[in-house]
Amino acid sequence: MSVGLIGLLDDIAGIAKVAAASLDDVASQAAKAGAKAAGVVIDDTAVTPGYVIGFEPKRELPIVGKIATGSLRNKLLVLLPAALVLSYFLPWTITPLLMLGGAYLCYEGVEKVLEAVMPHQAHQHEAQLGTVLLNAQSVEDEKVASAIKTDFILSAEIMAITLAALPVGSIWKQALVLAVVAIGITVAVYGVVALIVKADDVGVALARNDHASAMGRAFGRGIVRGMPVLLKILSVVGTAAMIWVGGGIILHGVEVYGPPAIHHAVKAAVEAVAHAFPPLAAILEWAVEAAMSGAIGLLVGAVSIPVVGFVFAPAWKSLKRFLHRRRNTSAQ
Repeated sequence: MSVGLIGLLDDIAGIAKVAAASLDDVASQAAKAGAKAAGVVIDDTAVTPGYVIGFEPKRELPIVGKIATGSLRNKLLVLLPAALVLSYFLPWTITPLLMLGGAYLCYEGVEKVLEAVMPHQAHQHEAQLGTVLLNAQSVEDEKVASAIKTDFILSAEIMAITLAALPVGSIWKQALVLAVVAIGITVAVYGVVALIVKADDVGVALARNDHASAMGRAFGRGIVRGMPVLLKILSVVGTAAMIWVGGGIILHGVEVYGPPAIHHAVKAAVEAVAHAFPPLAAILEWAVEAAMSGAIGLLVGAVSIPVVGFVFAPAWKSLKRFLHRRRNTSAQ
């Protein structure tokens, strides 16, 4: 009996070692894959605070919480299974779908530029879409929904990058790695966003704390004065990030589907800059490619605004009216 017990304990220890090794492997793969998506993660962090600006302080964290919950739900319940199914059965659909998402990011980014540069035209465009809202609760709901839609595209890019970085193996291990990356990135992004949007409250508390040192109170006042500037910078960076990332996704799709002249032109420009300034080759290559991605994003966004306003919005309104009449007819 003692020999059998020792054998059972050895088996349990062996299973525990295999499980630990498997978990270590999952953690290692998640860390490597997540690092490859770092650029999109940074963009996501820069974009989100813009959706919280303008609300009462007591609503800031609940709004961040709603967006984070929607982001996590999208990653785990929609994007994770969709990525695995498409990669196994319809791998050719991933790039076109990402390109559509990239076009949406370009549209959102250029729409924000239009709002800043020509607010009257932006208001007219929103009126065409039927998105001009009247009460505070609907404004909050619309902001949250818009943030979750934008996050969905960025999250899809993160999940696609992560999946592409994983070695071929068990679908369950890939699913586990994707889940770890999804949870880790969501916590990191929205944890940072929460810190950013509440930093001014921390600054006020420090500045008014009689028990804090003079340096601590001065630091608090500095935070209060600096946060509006930081939020403005993040708003600009977030808008630029949507256009840049969206253009980059489309540029990557063009490399796959052509025309090849665009890919060759970008590659030639990147190589020319790298050869002209060898010590700064890596930085300049990134800068040139980012600039071209941004230019493509601006072009796609500029074209998409009238297309959405004069084609998709009227078609969507007609469809809603048709469905409304059908419901009324069925009710009668």
